Amino acid sequence: MDIRRLQAFVKIIDLGSISRAADLLNIAQPALSQQLATLESAFKKKLVIRSKSGVTPTAAGSDLYRHAQTLIKQLDRAMVEISQGSGPLVGKVSVGLSPYSAGSTLSVELLHLVREKLPGITLHLTESFDDIYSELIMTGRLDMAVIHGAGPIKGVMFMPLMKEEFFLLAPESLELSSEEGGAVQLQDIVDIPLLVPPRHNFVRKSIDMAFLRKQLQPTIVAEIEALITLQYAIADGLGSTILPWSVASRIVVPGKSKIYPLQSPTIQEDVSLCMPEMIPETEASLAVRELLIEVAKSMAASRNWPGTHSAL
Repeated sequence: MDIRRLQAFVKIIDLGSISRAADLLNIAQPALSQQLATLESAFKKKLVIRSKSGVTPTAAGSDLYRHAQTLIKQLDRAMVEISQGSGPLVGKVSVGLSPYSAGSTLSVELLHLVREKLPGITLHLTESFDDIYSELIMTGRLDMAVIHGAGPIKGVMFMPLMKEEFFLLAPESLELSSEEGGAVQLQDIVDIPLLVPPRHNFVRKSIDMAFLRKQLQPTIVAEIEALITLQYAIADGLGSTILPWSVASRIVVPGKSKIYPLQSPTIQEDVSLCMPEMIPETEASLAVRELLIEVAKSMAASRNWPGTHSAL
């Protein structure tokens, strides 16, 4: 099995087009089509479905794509590690960060530590609403991810890092009847306009479940992904939101917005480190993981993070 054929196959699936992949790889389209036909002959399976709009993988093609990603990444890692010998740790380590979670806050301190202690490692940080991080880890496209939830999902492992309580972030001008200590009950905010993440986000799922358990219907007026937009909208009095402290504390605007604890019920979610179950980890990724765990322990123990409890 020629690794170049697998690399070409991955590029075809990534681009959804044989002609575009041929252009990018600087290969004649008939030659690339022949490589694909050779793979289909070797596996005795049809790997792609051709249409006017391009190509899509069959079930067998999806399986091969996943395995090919793993093999290519392992080969790349082997070449880096062998060429560098026993010198300082080098290479690229990719970390996914779940939006609206502690991950995006942890990442800055992680970047500081990697630059200080592992200068030969290039840290690739990604934060996306659209990507399913567990799938990217299974295919080797991510080394690890900080996400809400704790599985189980076949093909990946979860290490709980902390539990995060959620808080109400509201405009300063909003008058709320809060309990002693400033806490607000869920039933008291059903009529205020809420700005929340999309339904596939774990924060949104936790919010929806909390209202459902109380048999309450929240007043959701907008779904917002961009934190900077959410920050300005709340400061301008357009609505409120419910977020973990790690996120709410980053976008609160003194004099224009305010954070309130929530109770009855308290909303909380696990934050976990998601790692590959089958793909061997490199020394570089293990070293970055240890630093990330160190950062998570420190932040969970900090008094500056109320409602956050370490799971380590």
